Amino acid sequence: MITSYMQDNPSMFVSRASKFLLSVLVLIQLLPTQLLAQRSKSPWQTLTGEAPLVIARGGFSGLFPDSSFNAYSFVASTSAPDAVLWCDVQLTKDGVGICFPYVTMYNDSNVQDAYPKKKNSYLLNGVPTQDWFTVDFTSRDLNTVFLTRGVLSRSNAFDNTQNVISTVQEVASEFKPAGFWLNVQHDAFYTQHNLSMSSFLLTVSKTVIIDYLSSPEVSFFRNIGGRFGKTGPKFVFRFLDKDDVEVSTNQTYGSLMKNLTFIKTFASGVLVPKSYIWPVKDQYLLPHTSFVRDAHTAGLQVYGSGFANDFDIAYNYSYDPLAEYLSFMDNGDFSVDGFLSDFPSTASSAVDCFSHLGSNASTQVDFLVISKNGANGDYPGSTDLAYTKAIKDGADIIDCAVQMSSDGIPFCLNSTNLGESMNIVQTPFRNRSATVPEFNSLAGLYSFNLAWSEIQTLTPAISNPYSRNFHMFRNPRERSSGKLVSLSEFLNLANNSSSLVGVLINVEHAAYLREKQGLDVVKAVLDTLKESGYSYATKRVMIQSSNSSVLVDIKKQSRYETVYQVEETIRDIQDSAIQDIKKFADAVVVGRFSLYPISASFITGQTNLVERLQKFKLPVYVETFRNEFVSQAYDFLSDATVEINTHVTGAGVSGTITEFPLTAARYKRNRCMARKDTPVYMIPVRPAGLLEIVSPTFLPPAEAPNPVFTDADVTEPPLPPVTAKAPTTSPGPLPTDKKAPNGQTRVTLSVFLSAFDVTLQDLDDALLPYREAMSEDGGKAEPTSEAKDMIIKLKSEFDAKMSDDLNTAHIFTGEYDRALKFINSSVGKLENMQEKERMSLLVSLVEIERGARKVLEVLGLLTTLSYAEILKEMKQKTLTRAGLSEQDLSQLVQERIMARKNKEFEKSDVIRAELAAKGIALMDVVGKETVWRPCLPSQATNSSD
Repeated sequence: MITSYMQDNPSMFVSRASKFLLSVLVLIQLLPTQLLAQRSKSPWQTLTGEAPLVIARGGFSGLFPDSSFNAYSFVASTSAPDAVLWCDVQLTKDGVGICFPYVTMYNDSNVQDAYPKKKNSYLLNGVPTQDWFTVDFTSRDLNTVFLTRGVLSRSNAFDNTQNVISTVQEVASEFKPAGFWLNVQHDAFYTQHNLSMSSFLLTVSKTVIIDYLSSPEVSFFRNIGGRFGKTGPKFVFRFLDKDDVEVSTNQTYGSLMKNLTFIKTFASGVLVPKSYIWPVKDQYLLPHTSFVRDAHTAGLQVYGSGFANDFDIAYNYSYDPLAEYLSFMDNGDFSVDGFLSDFPSTASSAVDCFSHLGSNASTQVDFLVISKNGANGDYPGSTDLAYTKAIKDGADIIDCAVQMSSDGIPFCLNSTNLGESMNIVQTPFRNRSATVPEFNSLAGLYSFNLAWSEIQTLTPAISNPYSRNFHMFRNPRERSSGKLVSLSEFLNLANNSSSLVGVLINVEHAAYLREKQGLDVVKAVLDTLKESGYSYATKRVMIQSSNSSVLVDIKKQSRYETVYQVEETIRDIQDSAIQDIKKFADAVVVGRFSLYPISASFITGQTNLVERLQKFKLPVYVETFRNEFVSQAYDFLSDATVEINTHVTGAGVSGTITEFPLTAARYKRNRCMARKDTPVYMIPVRPAGLLEIVSPTFLPPAEAPNPVFTDADVTEPPLPPVTAKAPTTSPGPLPTDKKAPNGQTRVTLSVFLSAFDVTLQDLDDALLPYREAMSEDGGKAEPTSEAKDMIIKLKSEFDAKMSDDLNTAHIFTGEYDRALKFINSSVGKLENMQEKERMSLLVSLVEIERGARKVLEVLGLLTTLSYAEILKEMKQKTLTRAGLSEQDLSQLVQERIMARKNKEFEKSDVIRAELAAKGIALMDVVGKETVWRPCLPSQATNSSD
């Protein structure tokens, strides 16, 4: 069942196997005399000149429980044929070697359910540790224990009783790996419990071929070295974190890394965390170290560890795990000799299909790469920087979603509501917010209420679609970089590019703009195209809309290509609807889930939409592709390239609309697609393949099918004529130096806003450990009665206070203030509550947060920045206003801590009061260090900041 996950290609295995055996025979004859020549001619900068090794840590542990049958089986159907299987060897009470991730068992199994009373405490590397240990169970005891996911952010859908714990011999005989790597993490610990890892390994090596043997303990290699003979495994010394202490030498690993000649005396290679090679600070790459070169000079192969598609990687990689692998082996300076990965399929494709492509590599797959607001994943969308990056990254088409200013200037922005793409918290134009029922029931600051010159003063904000639920942020250093461009500037930028095929212009809300705002967006677009010289340009011009009336109007006035967007997620489309679309459109855009519907993040099947539309000669473009693994179904293995490949070669789409053009553009040059026999890691995923092996108790519930698109969904009345808008006097910007009617200054409102963001940041931190449980059980819990009452009162009081639209700060008193205090008082209670009560409180906190956020949204005060980013900015402003540096504040905090320690409470209170007068509140958190938050100065002074 596992091996059928990818579509079958049996001829590949025969041809690849025969070629492999032949190459091995030739290599054995030539190796003694030609190894150095081979390295000099090879594109690889590994020690031997061979391609880096792919090592599957516990099998495919990024998807299945580490060391489970499914995890090991899945490697063969998704990864390189020479991929090495990794086994963390642990010893049981009776000396049996098992493949299990750690010597402690709680995190990766159901041992606490099978043996609730066998929790024990031992010294592990000198640290007292309480857990369930393998040394307390015989191999027979473990027959009732099954493996579970060890990383809680991963799916538990594959946790089941079939995940039995396997012995080393069972893994070797069942899967017959091309290479078998045993890792011994705690040899000294087993020795303390009268168990000999060396004896086990020497015994098992008589029946099992061990290709690699690693350990972080020097004494282990000293004891076992030479006992295997000349045919034994390669010894690989494993480095832990630089500050960790190696138990037998009492040196830190940071110290040992400086003495690689010593390591060479007992090992042929080293396994190091990837940070040894590419250090990271604030999640950005620092310059790479010389470690790989130094190790190669010492004659040591270097294997990198810590590779996983669903872990945080440096922002430099734009959430693309493939890019990370390439940076470790295809950078012009060095290459690691292997990767220890939880997702060996991605490592396999990186090595085999995408390494050493070069900028001039030819296109192997024919489809259009269309940007979504430029390179929206790397810079604020629709800015000059986003478009420039999209062109540089290889986009074929760049896009402009056209919005209209009040003075009739068309410009590029994802939404007509400026608050969705711009930072409007500090804008003086907040009083121009309006409720437009045609767009949203909540108020917003809309582009047609500001002149283009006013819009240009706003600060762009990068899109962070997964910040709230997953704490995933895009390129924070550039979160406000770039400037918006008019449609004219966009067209000029595209015209000056020699690599672009054309442009896509998205036109929406044309009827509303004509009727209610007196603005003709269709005319503005066509006029600008003509003025920019596109009437007879060689570049393609595609005009997209979800309104058939817009495309009908454009077809009457121009010869540009028209693209119809189907906004709904659908499962099929009637022939009559396709025939109607064909009358006014040259292509169709559909969403990803219309091709591969999902439930609970698993693909449930595949529709034939692409085939049906292409039958009528309508190209199909699919949106929106993102690199973040949380945007993808589990079937795509947390790899954006797998998702693109499945849509292009599996569904046959004509183009991808993406926020990360580089990922799609690189895929087009994929050398593996030029081969007669496609490797397994470049075969489209089989729809619903994973559902076949999901634990029955975790199968997603059956859902109502998506609708069928009919001709009634296509037909629209013609666009209305332009209705002249009655002249109005636009309100000026909000005053920044005058007091509000209740006497509170701007700094007071600012502090209220910062208090909200501070509270929500604390709430985010508090909820983080419970996110997984909430996603599984949160739907069963109800908010507390107190929370329900608070939400009702918050809304009713807000409605009443909105009658005084100038008294903004007053809105943040009363029920709003009570809501913030409830959140603050509740977050500290979560840890010590019973599960049922905790879940109810968690749901309450989330609902209250939503209510509080709606207040800010209506007032036009909601920001696109994360709470953490706002808190950082507010802290900096507070320190500046107080005339203190971070070092000054740290010193005062330390003085207060010492005063409290010495029972000088009066001095402690004076320091706290003086800081409070400057707007700095100290908070003594139980079990943690003293933290501080911005607050309203206890003796507030006027400030214009």
